[in-house]
Amino acid sequence: MKVVILDAGTLGEDLPLDALCSRYDTTVYKSTSPEEISSRAENADVLILNKLKMNSETLKSSIPKLICVTATGYDNVDLNFCRENNIAVCNVVGYSTNSVAQVTVGMVMQLVLHLNEYTEFVRSGQYSKSGNANRLSPTFYELEGKTWGIVGYGNIGQKVAKIAESFGCKILVNKRTPIKEYECVSLEEICRSSDIITVHTPLTNETNNLISYPEIELMKNTAILVNVARGAVCNEQALTDAVLNNKIGGLGIDVYSKEPIDLSHPFNKIINHSNVCLTPHMAWGAFESRKRCIDEIVLNIEAFKSGETRNRVDLL
Repeated sequence: MKVVILDAGTLGEDLPLDALCSRYDTTVYKSTSPEEISSRAENADVLILNKLKMNSETLKSSIPKLICVTATGYDNVDLNFCRENNIAVCNVVGYSTNSVAQVTVGMVMQLVLHLNEYTEFVRSGQYSKSGNANRLSPTFYELEGKTWGIVGYGNIGQKVAKIAESFGCKILVNKRTPIKEYECVSLEEICRSSDIITVHTPLTNETNNLISYPEIELMKNTAILVNVARGAVCNEQALTDAVLNNKIGGLGIDVYSKEPIDLSHPFNKIINHSNVCLTPHMAWGAFESRKRCIDEIVLNIEAFKSGETRNRVDLL
């Protein structure tokens, strides 16, 4: 079976690909431009990719048997085109839960505790020059008793909720079907009542632009918002304006509607703000998480070879 990995660079330089290369006739490309996809996909049975768009324009006449996405989200794949051309599509589920939850909470803690400012105070030498044993500005607060809103309650949302609960937070959840563990409320109530809001919902037609100006208007001006889901779930211009106009207390972002962001992106206006934490779509990528991802891809390919329907999103 001929396997082509189109953007192995997105998996990190430190990750061995032996699990794939030892089993299949594997060609590895660190990166691939949209114009190169069709030629590199020629004669491939399986394409493995992360963020590249798979559609009639990029694939053209190069039709693989299977596309494996090294992510849970697969909005970059035109499923209708794949169905029409008998291309199976598999994603990976649950592999990055611990990693994304860990980074989510890390972002929240940085913003709540103002760790950047305190670290810089020491690094710059100001602490040594101050003559004071301690510094307590800017003010920070305990999480105990605060309300933490979870938007999207899949594997990651569930993990974050448990961690937040361990800090003594009250948990509010926004999801389609009610659950017994926590109070389920509307998105409007999440925005209105939460001190911390973390977003974990997939990008769909319904969740595109889910959080925009009206939702931000409901939030406390001290609220911290963290998006580790998909960039387009939040209106990025609205988030930028919220920071510039002190409508929210802090913003943490790991995902963007266009990746990487370019010089025209609105976040460039707030990139140096102390209450903003921007990271390069890395939340999913702890080493263990990436290792699990590759192992899952192998299982998906083996299942496909055996006629099984493991993680087949084209059948949904």
